[in-house]
Amino acid sequence: MTKKERYQFVIQYFLQHSPNAETELMYQSPYELLVAVILSAQCTDKRVNITTPAIFARYPNAEALSKASFEELFPLIKSISYPNNKTKHLIGMAKMLVEKYNGKVPMQVNELTQLPGVGRKTANVITSVIDEQPNMAVDTHVFRVSARIGLTTNAKTPKAAETQLIQYLPKEYVHRAHHWLILHGRYTCIARSPKCQVCGLSPACKFFNKLKSS
Repeated sequence: MTKKERYQFVIQYFLQHSPNAETELMYQSPYELLVAVILSAQCTDKRVNITTPAIFARYPNAEALSKASFEELFPLIKSISYPNNKTKHLIGMAKMLVEKYNGKVPMQVNELTQLPGVGRKTANVITSVIDEQPNMAVDTHVFRVSARIGLTTNAKTPKAAETQLIQYLPKEYVHRAHHWLILHGRYTCIARSPKCQVCGLSPACKFFNKLKSS
């Protein structure tokens, strides 16, 4: 199977079985999604979704969050991984949104990555989810799954994987492909014990075919 055929197989599978895949983070505005994605770094979406309602109730927008003190915000996110850094990042992010962007979340990757706590992956999530821009966020699930299937080849970094995925994915599917791959990695192609026996992608998967032939 050529790489082009593999991509076609994977796209058609997800279009049939998961056409409306979306983030599992709960949010009602770009500001809320940005807060949730910053908190989700090295933390489960489930834990983030338990934590954010209290934050959004007390700080419903960037202006409110920009006025929070560390001592006020920290107790609300202390159950999240790296709470000290994330508390500082959230307050700093909100202050910059107010000062530079009138409290609105920018929709350009280069502007988003200037915000405290926002790296390229987070910026790609925000722009693809909110604005359906053809940006590919590569987290550990996407990195693992794309390599196992054979969508990426010898990609040593998330940026290298992103470049390969963007190269081969039709632009109109890129914003959904992140969710396809992350959810597949979360529930089927899990890290230690991938559920190959129930995976519909196995005919196109390099990892599975290598297992089968060994």
